[in-house]
Amino acid sequence: MCGRFTLTTNMEELQARFDFEARDLVFRPRYNVAPTQEVVAILSDRDNPGHNRAELMHWGLIPFWAKDAKIGARMINARAETVAEKPAFRNALRKRRCLVLADGFYEWQKKEKGKIPMYIVAKSRGAFAMAGLFETWKSPEDEFIRSCTIITTSPNALMEDIHDRMPVILPKDVETTWLDPNLEEPEALTRLLTAYPAEEMEAYVVSTLVNSAKNDSPECITEVVL
Repeated sequence: MCGRFTLTTNMEELQARFDFEARDLVFRPRYNVAPTQEVVAILSDRDNPGHNRAELMHWGLIPFWAKDAKIGARMINARAETVAEKPAFRNALRKRRCLVLADGFYEWQKKEKGKIPMYIVAKSRGAFAMAGLFETWKSPEDEFIRSCTIITTSPNALMEDIHDRMPVILPKDVETTWLDPNLEEPEALTRLLTAYPAEEMEAYVVSTLVNSAKNDSPECITEVVL
């Protein structure tokens, strides 16, 4: 699964890397993003074909048919193997895809003495895009919430010693295809949902500070020598 991640890259670098319009988007560096919090997502701008825009979304997808927003807390991830079939995700896969931006994510490796928090990054240390889906939910009080989920897949060679799932990180040359509003064929889309190359990633042990979502500081990503 993917239950915590970081986005510490500044807005200028993100815009240069992903080429999007930010409008009034404001966010601060995040060292421990947790479910139900806001994340930065990029989606195709249907009002301006050929362009993308970024916005903040609630992490934890709330299907349009949900009666209560609390369901989103259970839908922070969607499995690549079943995303085209699950009622909560199948329509979003065809019509409402996004990129969830990050520059690292956490996973807990099981050891005899307990779980050890690991921080996984690209070797380039640059920001990357995780494959996401989004929905717009209207509450009984007429409040609109834009929410998203992160798609996961089976682990690559680096991750398989850490956890049995990992987020789908899209290669740069696939990002445009994933956001293409004219692409709605589930089989073509699910073929994109593969594990990122292990040789382009690395992982290291970090402090148990990250265990609590209340901790959100650079110390969360500082390497710890066991």
